[in-house]
Amino acid sequence: MPKTIPREQIPWFPSVAADRRNGCGICLDFCPHGVYARSEDGTIVLVQNPYDYVVGCNNCENLCPEKAISFPDMEAITEIIRRLREEAAQDLR
Repeated sequence: MPKTIPREQIPWFPSVAADRRNGCGICLDFCPHGVYARSEDGTIVLVQNPYDYVVGCNNCENLCPEKAISFPDMEAITEIIRRLREEAAQDLR
């Protein structure tokens, strides 16, 4: 069985609510994985590289003063990962 599941198969990445973001950039400064970027005019922060995000990490959600960042339900993601592992194991048989 493969040790890892391709990251693109795991839908764990942040969403940024357009009506709440204020462009402060706390998430941009915090995330070492380059997930966030400023818009072309520099006024807002956007999710640029969603699959560079570490599965299970949601620290930026807690740091956001506007509560603009959210993530999928972790239990649902855990179930997806379990299913993907089972499918990978069946493919090896």
